[in-house]
Amino acid sequence: MDAHADAVSEASAGTLTVFPVPAFQDNYLWVIDNGKDAVVVDPGDAAPVLAYLDARGLTLRAILITHKHADHIGGVEALLDRFDVPVHGPAGEAIACVNHPHVGGETVHIAAPALTLEVIDVPGHTAGHIAYFLGAGTAGAPHLFCGDTLFSCGCGRLFEGTPAQMLASLDTLAALPPATLVHCAHEYTLSNLRFALVVDPDNAALVAWHRDATALRAGGRPTLPTTLAQERATNPFLRSDAPAVIAAAERHAGRAQLSREAVFATVRSWKDSFR
Repeated sequence: MDAHADAVSEASAGTLTVFPVPAFQDNYLWVIDNGKDAVVVDPGDAAPVLAYLDARGLTLRAILITHKHADHIGGVEALLDRFDVPVHGPAGEAIACVNHPHVGGETVHIAAPALTLEVIDVPGHTAGHIAYFLGAGTAGAPHLFCGDTLFSCGCGRLFEGTPAQMLASLDTLAALPPATLVHCAHEYTLSNLRFALVVDPDNAALVAWHRDATALRAGGRPTLPTTLAQERATNPFLRSDAPAVIAAAERHAGRAQLSREAVFATVRSWKDSFR
């Protein structure tokens, strides 16, 4: 594994590794491990998770769920057939396999590997979506497991929430430390970048990230995790107060003086129909 893969594909620090296990067409099922014990986030498919655990000789200790969609929970029952572990998830969504429901502001304590994660309410993609924040310490830099709320240069579709809810959720995540590693649930970076460059074509950081992400994918490597610092600089959904994004939204909407929420809603709707 080369230097970039050490830093991006496998985020390792202290005694923990955070690894993106690929599944389906573009999902990442994130596994956090200390070389002996493991936690998996959003296991939509059990088979690749079990293969990773077996290859590394790991024992699963807990499952973390961000929201109810099948590609995030579909593998839970098969994992529970082999491992009797707690399943943490959103209290605001009816997910039968969740036996430890949580709301924002609570903490999740997992003895092995030793993890304490903050639960953050992030409605928008679904009504009860939550994220998990692992602060700096044993895991080195802070880590964010955000499901389908925040993507590199993108955000989730609004299946159940409103633009105001999603904007507030993204603002909450953007306020976390800039060095936070963002573990998104999908490899959507290149398609998101193509849209972001239409919205904000003169953004030098965005142009550079498009170049680098294209090279990563050409080499068969993940573009994730990203960082909040990079997302603040490049992600149009975190930059609805940036003059370039405002101007693009107003041109697209055909009217001026849009509120920040209207800018966000316009860009989100624009992305929904972008090809």
